[in-house]
Amino acid sequence: METEAYLKRIRIVLVDTQDGANIGSVCRAMKTMGIEDLALVSDRIYDEDRVRTLALHAADVYENAKRFSTLEEALDGSIFTVGATRRRGKFRKLSAYSPEQLAEKISKLPDGRISIVFGRESDGLRDDEVAACSSIVTIPTSERFPSLNLSQAVQIICYVLFRNALVYNQGMVTITHEKARESAAEMALHLDNIGYFKMADEKKWTEQLLGDIIERAGLTGEELRRFEKIFRKSELIAMHKRGENA
Repeated sequence: METEAYLKRIRIVLVDTQDGANIGSVCRAMKTMGIEDLALVSDRIYDEDRVRTLALHAADVYENAKRFSTLEEALDGSIFTVGATRRRGKFRKLSAYSPEQLAEKISKLPDGRISIVFGRESDGLRDDEVAACSSIVTIPTSERFPSLNLSQAVQIICYVLFRNALVYNQGMVTITHEKARESAAEMALHLDNIGYFKMADEKKWTEQLLGDIIERAGLTGEELRRFEKIFRKSELIAMHKRGENA
């Protein structure tokens, strides 16, 4: 029962998949590992025959898939969001989970949906799509030929999650992805109001960092309110001191 509950909260999110055959292969990769929650972020119309031919007996995963116009809509309601990518750069995350580390992290999170996001076959996830997630997972591959097929990447991640399906911490209710983003924006605003930011884009990247940290921490609502209070109180103290010095 614990294993089933652990896997049921995993959602695989495919962003702008180009070929329906690859969606079918992903459905098969998911179902063999006990994961059946699929979300499609795309306005494309797929060839149903190509999807079903590759999905085989996992076509029901495609039939029950949720469809969204934007990635943010697909991530709403999640407590932990992870982008699958091998690329690093200035506008990407500072660190990445391995598939094994991701499985261990998820096993320690309280109840709630976990969304793992995969990009296009041609060029993966864009910078802004990676930024929409709190974390990234990277599958180690050979430097001589590092690129994985979409369904292969999904299969590896799902296999590791299935293998490491453990009893997880139940009962505690953690905040959602969108709440973490809202809270980070409020904290950044408090910092902005006291003149913390001095460089272009510093507020944007600080807000992104705070949102990622809040989501990865798996905070409860009460813990988040106490965290927010630190920033709110800091602004009030700064305002009071400015008034004294005026």
